[in-house]
Amino acid sequence: MTFKSFVLIIAIMAVLSSMSHASDPSPLQDFCVAVEDSKNAVFVNGKFCKNPMDVIADDFFRSGLNMAGNTSNQLGSAVTAVNVNNLAGLNTLGISLARIDFAPYGLNPPHTHPRATEVLALFEGTLYVGFVLSNPGPNMKNKLFTKILHPGDVFVFPVGLIHFQFNVGKTNAVAFAGLSSQNPGVITIANAVFGSDPPINDDVLTKAFQIENKVVDYLQSQFWWDNN
Repeated sequence: MTFKSFVLIIAIMAVLSSMSHASDPSPLQDFCVAVEDSKNAVFVNGKFCKNPMDVIADDFFRSGLNMAGNTSNQLGSAVTAVNVNNLAGLNTLGISLARIDFAPYGLNPPHTHPRATEVLALFEGTLYVGFVLSNPGPNMKNKLFTKILHPGDVFVFPVGLIHFQFNVGKTNAVAFAGLSSQNPGVITIANAVFGSDPPINDDVLTKAFQIENKVVDYLQSQFWWDNN
């Protein structure tokens, strides 16, 4: 390698390194439309910071996760979230937490967190959990990874991938989930597709799911429960 080639490689590496450090931070909401007039702006991507002199211990404290969520619903599950909206001290820390309660055969239905990886720890009961990979190769199906969890087991759901948890036991189940965002977001697949407002056009859904219009109309007429 000549000296000029070596210098050129070092220069290219320096440019690429500077570009990587100049990338945008991860968003904390679905969109943020830019405005020129700050008077018309709403600051959502994060929160304004409290004066450090006014910060107290309660800003970093929340109680109540010892209380079970109400699972008397059509899903048989309840998610109790702890995020920046109810624990101010989480702002800018990039983490959040959730308690998930399951009645026997309760389900936390297929959903995604667009801004967070989730690590789930099971404390009580037996859960069947899994996630589906994105972008399969030609003529391939999306690969499914599943596992039966018992108390003390931990499972990770990568950021943005569709995943679920199902109580396969005859007793209640309790799990705690840590998420790598102060505002991870949640998109429950069935709710979003068949319960949107206004509804997605029937022609889109009949072709996408290869079902008849009457099936789409039936699904869109249902009440889609939000367990969050």
